[in-house]
Amino acid sequence: MADTDSKPRRHAKTLPLPDCVALVLQGGGALGSYQAGVIEGLSGSGIEIDWVSGISIGAVNAAIYAGNPEPLRVKRLQAFWDRMTGSLPSFPIFPNDQIREFIHEWSAGYIMMTGVPGFFTPRTMSPMFATPGTPEALSFYDSAPLKETLDALIDWDLLNSGAVRLSVGAVDVASGNFHYFDTTETRIDARHIMASGALPPGLPPIEIDGRLWWDGGLVSNTPLTHVLDHQQGALLAFQVDLFAAAAELPRTIMDVAAREKEIRFSSRTRQVSNEVMRIRQDREAVRKVLAKLPPQLLDDPDVQALAARSEEDPVNLVHLIYRANAWEGGSRDFEFSARTMREHWQAGVEAVAETMANAQLVAANIETGKSAAFDLARKVLPHRDLHSEN
Repeated sequence: MADTDSKPRRHAKTLPLPDCVALVLQGGGALGSYQAGVIEGLSGSGIEIDWVSGISIGAVNAAIYAGNPEPLRVKRLQAFWDRMTGSLPSFPIFPNDQIREFIHEWSAGYIMMTGVPGFFTPRTMSPMFATPGTPEALSFYDSAPLKETLDALIDWDLLNSGAVRLSVGAVDVASGNFHYFDTTETRIDARHIMASGALPPGLPPIEIDGRLWWDGGLVSNTPLTHVLDHQQGALLAFQVDLFAAAAELPRTIMDVAAREKEIRFSSRTRQVSNEVMRIRQDREAVRKVLAKLPPQLLDDPDVQALAARSEEDPVNLVHLIYRANAWEGGSRDFEFSARTMREHWQAGVEAVAETMANAQLVAANIETGKSAAFDLARKVLPHRDLHSEN
């Protein structure tokens, strides 16, 4: 167990900060503007992020965060999302869910036809008619514009300096193996970020050192496991979930499409969180049994090996979950309109504010070295102990 008094503790406005503060960003396309709002909210709360890890659009936001100094991070994120939504500016809309849903689906259809400025453009010829094996034959859109956007908004030398650790996940197309590109091991550039978001068949695989890579969300839509597997010292992790696991039953075919996508992408996140809890409860049980052993057994090699395997540092996992509006259907992850982007962004800011206002339990756990998972941005404030300590 980490010694909580081993060094001076950092403090945000409402929280003591442990050895490491991580920001975990999953994939979700256009919903990524919610993550940008979360980043603005955390910055306003004085939260210093030491490690940011992302998948797909989460990798883009993470790279912009790690690749800019603190005063420019929110501005660069705003520049990115303004560019993404530049082709669909806001127009006055009558406040009605049915009307809003129609406009929402129309906007998504427009993006399918025209692409997203600075992100991807439709290919002039269908991949069905392209020469097999060429990039044109492997996707419906060309993601080359994203490289120019990333290069314009990110200082790659700063990103790779180690000031903020960055990890982004992608899948090797040939082997099917999942891999994290991490600034502690690899010099990351635009290719690695694009690879993490290369979702087929829409976007083409990205070549890095002779291998082709696809979107990391094909295997896991959350990088939480990578962060926890490499945890060193007490950890506070903010996990930004773009798809809620729980929602109302679907009533229309569009609801079905939306709910299917929520379950597909959120279930992995919940599975990871549940596994974290189970492992830590098992380790706690082992430590309790070891504490009851007679002194003559403490030097036994097997006992010492088991004691070493049951040691752990505390982790507090704070969920910030985007909960969709009634008018958002199955196309919400590729509806890049300026109005929706701003609403997602503001929802992220508000989620952080509500979480910080109810963070007393998190603060107490950090101070005492306990572990738990929290979802504080809701009316009821549940928390789940990862292991119980009296």
